Amino acid sequence: MLGALASAFRIPELRKKILYTVGLLAVYRIASFIPVPGVDVAQLVKVFGETGLFQFLDLFSGGALLRFTVFAMGVGPYITSSIVMQLLQAVIPSLEEMAKSGVEGRRKLAEWTRYAAIGLAVIQGTAITFGIRGALMDPSPISVLLIIITLTAGTAFLMWLGEKISESGIGNGISLIIFTGIIARMPGTIRSLITSVGQGGVGIASASLYVVVSLISIVVVIMITLANRRIPVQYAKRVVGRKIYGGQSTHIPLGVNQAGVIPVIFASSLLAFPATVAQFVPRFAFMAEWLRGDSISYMVIYSALIIGFTYFYTAMTFDVVEVSNNLKKYGGFIPGIRPGRPTVEYLERILSRLTLVGGLFLAIIAVLPNIMTNITKLSGVSFGGTALLIMVGVALDTMKQIEAQLLMRQYEGFMK
Repeated sequence: MLGALASAFRIPELRKKILYTVGLLAVYRIASFIPVPGVDVAQLVKVFGETGLFQFLDLFSGGALLRFTVFAMGVGPYITSSIVMQLLQAVIPSLEEMAKSGVEGRRKLAEWTRYAAIGLAVIQGTAITFGIRGALMDPSPISVLLIIITLTAGTAFLMWLGEKISESGIGNGISLIIFTGIIARMPGTIRSLITSVGQGGVGIASASLYVVVSLISIVVVIMITLANRRIPVQYAKRVVGRKIYGGQSTHIPLGVNQAGVIPVIFASSLLAFPATVAQFVPRFAFMAEWLRGDSISYMVIYSALIIGFTYFYTAMTFDVVEVSNNLKKYGGFIPGIRPGRPTVEYLERILSRLTLVGGLFLAIIAVLPNIMTNITKLSGVSFGGTALLIMVGVALDTMKQIEAQLLMRQYEGFMK
């Protein structure tokens, strides 16, 4: 791997892209410590530090939310608008046609996604500002408006930063920003682990078990993320003029984890909301206890929601009818399966089984930090779930892009 990385830096164009990406990510990390004016951060941490929704949103901002800096909302509004636009394409035919109409259509959808992200940023910034009014130094309308504008501007700047990385750097810019924020929390996690052992509250055996399970989790997530079921496809020969087309064999790769990390994000957001409401409404206080992270009820509901959202999102993003029609249109067929309805039923049966495995995998990875906390009694230390899935997914995607650049120039890549 080190040899492949050295080869990447020997290519001027690729070296420029890597250094450009690292430079913009450094700008993001430096600017993430610029505080929003008019907020008492100490009071904010005291009141909201243990709130479920704040902890979840703070994961994507790299700790900027609890520090309440200009990037407190991170790229959350953009992620939400992107997911909504993707889901709308599956239910609104005009949006689906626009997505398939080429570069101009995709550019228009991207523009709408950005506008929607700014709108969501204003709404979310307003909700957060009014939610933390107890930590405001000056609750006047001008001060509140300034905080909302600052938070929205921070999200807009991150969107621009992510697009610049995607255009001129290496990897997906928005994903790398989230990845950098998660990585930035790792030193704090390691420090908490060492402190817990050093103070005598946690034994060496528990800490060692935590580290071993974390390493095994990384390996398993990488394996499942790369795993896929290959459906063989044979194309019939066609004679067009004097040329013969088709006749080759290929396959359709169906990923085991087809939905990625989206079901975990949906389920976490859904469960974090009632737990947060319970913090402010006394009559709903029972929900905070019922949905406590280390409770059995929370882990069961969380797992069920993840599996359900995995089926939902996979069905929305992978249209087996469209795949079957495309095969039939271009003269392709699955050996032993007739084109048309039998192909659809065959693909649905395989996809349903893969989705179950993928959903169970996501559920286990998501609740593993809670289980390990109960076993090892390590407080303030959490590794796994959404953070692990995002880290592995972004790292693999970026590595594949670097690998493609190396292979184009006859260099040996990372994956052998």
